[in-house]
This record gives sequence, C-alpha cells and structure tokens, in this order.
Amino acid sequence: MTEDAREAVLALLQAAVGQLEQTMHAGLIPEVGTNIAYALPYARDRDDVAAVEGRIVRLGDRPHPVGSVAFGASDHIATIVLTAMRFDPSIRSAANIRYSPELIAVLEDLFLEICSFDRTREPPGVRTMDWGVASCCRNGVPDIIFDRGAVGKEPMVRILAEKPADVAAIIGRIGTRVGRISGE
Repeated sequence: MTEDAREAVLALLQAAVGQLEQTMHAGLIPEVGTNIAYALPYARDRDDVAAVEGRIVRLGDRPHPVGSVAFGASDHIATIVLTAMRFDPSIRSAANIRYSPELIAVLEDLFLEICSFDRTREPPGVRTMDWGVASCCRNGVPDIIFDRGAVGKEPMVRILAEKPADVAAIIGRIGTRVGRISGE
C-alpha cells in the first residue's frame, strides 16, 4: 500500500478515536479496555491494521486513549478485522466494548444484526477470535459479535463496520441508550 493510503487510514482512525472521546459512555469500556481498529484495503496481517496503542481506558467518567494510533498496535482487534475481511473485504473496522445481558437487549432494540459464539466450544489448536468471528460470518458479517466469556476470559461485544466513524457512531448510539437506561 502507498504511504498516502496508510496516512488516510491513520487519519480516519484518529478522527474516530476523537469521536469516541467525546461520545462514548465510559460504562461501555471493559476491564481490559476498548480498542478500535481500521485496516488497509486488502490487509493481510496485523501490520496492515491500525489501532490505538495501549487501548482506550476509563479515566474518571471519560474514555481516554492511552497511546496514539499506529499500525500493528493490536493483535486482538486486528484478528477480528482480518477474519471479517475474509468474508467481506469492505468490513475493515471493529471495536470492542463491555458485555452485559442488558446491553444485548439495547443492541436488539437498535435493529443491529447480532451473532454470538461460545468460547467453551472452541476447537483445540485455533485462535479464539479467528474461530469465533469466522463462525459468525459464514452468512455475512454481522454488525455485532459477542461472547459471554469463559474461565479467565472477559465477556465481550465487538462492533464491526466498513469505517471507524461508523463503528464510533454505533458506540455513540449504544451509549445514548445505556445512559437513558441508567438515568445518566
């Protein structure tokens, strides 16, 4: 990819991170932190996927990116994006947020396409995110992929879309609903 393409990916991802700083409900940030990623067209490995170095954490009641956006900054979220791209090359962005049964009800109310996988059914010798995401994408890439966790693994919701601004917008809509439910 050209340097212009790499700079464009970084700029769009940085804008989405700024959007999350302004609109993300801090209660959506999981214990492991949130990350958002954006891949180059035709990405092949994690070095073709940009994400936030060190993730986005909760600082007081606000989301706070720990580092800057960079290529190769996240193996976990890059795996999600790269796997989704095998099924639909236009889905180049993803982020993770906290799971709760109440949150799944909010997602259903937003008419998002949702799929889940069970980590306890993971076959031996495969990577969880590659297997879990692939199992949800066989008939098209959904907007949301979640799991309820496993021993030592935090339950998680993943949002997938074409662009990071789309992912950030969905997270903003979710946060607005969550804020109304919790009275914030």
